[in-house]
Amino acid sequence: MLKDIFDRYFFILVVLSSLGEMAIPYYTGRMTDWIMNEGEPDAFTYAITVMSLITIMSAVCEFVCDLIYNVTMSRIHTSIQSELFQAVLKQEIDFFDQRQTGDLVSRITTDTNEMSESLSEKLSLLMWYFMRVTFLFIFMLKLSWKLSLFTAMGLPIIWVIPKISGKWYQELGAKVQKSLAEANDVATETFSSMKTVRSFANEEGETERYKERLEKTYSLNKEEAVAYAASTWTNSMSSLLLKVSILYYGGSLVTGGTVSSGDLVSFVLYELQFSSAVEAVMSCYPRVMRAIGGSEEIFEYMDRKPQVPPEGSLAPQTLKGLVQFKNVTFFYPTREDTPVLKDLSLELRPGKITALVGECGSGKSTCVNLLERFYMPKKGKILLDGEPLENYKDQYLHDKISVVSQEPVLFARSVKENIKYGCEGASDEEVYRAAELANAHKFITDLPDGYDTDAGEKGGQVSGGQKQRIAIARALIRQPRILVLDDATSNLDTESEYLVHQALLKDSNPCSVLLIAHKLSTVEKANHIVVLHDGKVLEEGSHVELLAKGGRYADLVKKQNTGFQRREGEELNN
Repeated sequence: MLKDIFDRYFFILVVLSSLGEMAIPYYTGRMTDWIMNEGEPDAFTYAITVMSLITIMSAVCEFVCDLIYNVTMSRIHTSIQSELFQAVLKQEIDFFDQRQTGDLVSRITTDTNEMSESLSEKLSLLMWYFMRVTFLFIFMLKLSWKLSLFTAMGLPIIWVIPKISGKWYQELGAKVQKSLAEANDVATETFSSMKTVRSFANEEGETERYKERLEKTYSLNKEEAVAYAASTWTNSMSSLLLKVSILYYGGSLVTGGTVSSGDLVSFVLYELQFSSAVEAVMSCYPRVMRAIGGSEEIFEYMDRKPQVPPEGSLAPQTLKGLVQFKNVTFFYPTREDTPVLKDLSLELRPGKITALVGECGSGKSTCVNLLERFYMPKKGKILLDGEPLENYKDQYLHDKISVVSQEPVLFARSVKENIKYGCEGASDEEVYRAAELANAHKFITDLPDGYDTDAGEKGGQVSGGQKQRIAIARALIRQPRILVLDDATSNLDTESEYLVHQALLKDSNPCSVLLIAHKLSTVEKANHIVVLHDGKVLEEGSHVELLAKGGRYADLVKKQNTGFQRREGEELNN
């Protein structure tokens, strides 16, 4: 309803303002006739008064119209940016795997800003001048249909130009936006990996990469400049030729007595405004088309349907946490010819620690991705308390499953806010308890501002081990039924690692723990160890049982111990 009211009044204001613009040429012509014929002085005064009042009314309408339009466009920009951000967040994980972070950020910020600025300014002018063109031509027809017809005959020539240049601008607009996104990818990747860049002293190399991307953008901008200059010059020359022709033909009509001197003056003034309005339309049209070209991918993201299965409906009050992988086969969408898991079966039992062991690429992290329902198995099923994982509500599932990775991400906010992330309603007591379980409470209280200390961007203000303990506390505050530690204690010292594991085992509400670690000493105390190789379960059992078998696990333990002993011997010899 509000939109209908806005559309109606905005249109009325544009019409009134455009009509008001017709007053000066019309009454200038009347005054010319008065001067030529020496008419009554009252007619001159009347013309001046009416012309002034109408002009003031037109200016007021234009002011109100611009105010309403710009406020509305700002609101639309905010709405589009918010909806785009939400639409991107809802996409499946594979969507983010196939796109650069810089490209996504560019679409949400740079592209939406440029689109909104172009549309709020150029679209407004396009609408405004189009309305003026319409009314000006109507008044021109009233004065002289012959001159109007003569003027109209020259218009098709200059109308062809914006159509051609508009298409060119639209194509260039899309290319420029893509080029800027590629440059943003380099900047985002570099800044997010600044320590690695500095470690390898590759600042110059990254600068060159960024310059190369900018050079591509610069070459496209030069094409845009050429297109714009050519379009503007052609428009100006065609308009000048049309003006000269109208003056010549209009003079012959005055000489022949067909048109009065005042009418010719009014017509010429109308035509000057008409030509300016047409030039403005031709100038704004390519810009609007360019904005539309740059916005295509914005609306493509907004209209894109996430490639995820329908959300389930299960959200039981109690959940034991029994997880069963049954004959699961999976390959990533980008590598459909390379299965990562092959007919894999394993169980996570409540109150028990199950460890996954295997070389890199054996499928350990893939099991975590499937458990979090980032991807769906191609074959087989994953059951949670006997129900397929996809039957559970998404929010419920992620409330019950917490994952801590080797390189956990902290946000640029306080330590307390990082622990409460996703559980903003948690009390301070719950925060402290989770931190104590993660063996993090002591070092947090020793920080300058305690729990209110800013963790810095990506947790840069705390050490690697502290970051991991904060992430473990963030996982534990949710009181999950399934806890996944994906090499999550790799940066902890032996004592801290031991305390964390003991706290998990002694917790009054123990959960199913999936432990992934490259240090085999970390998994020794696990209740059940599963050895993966090439996406399959090679062997499983307790630490003692697997050592007794003398299989793959025993071989891995032997190699790791031998490596440790060799390094210790080398250090002693040195």
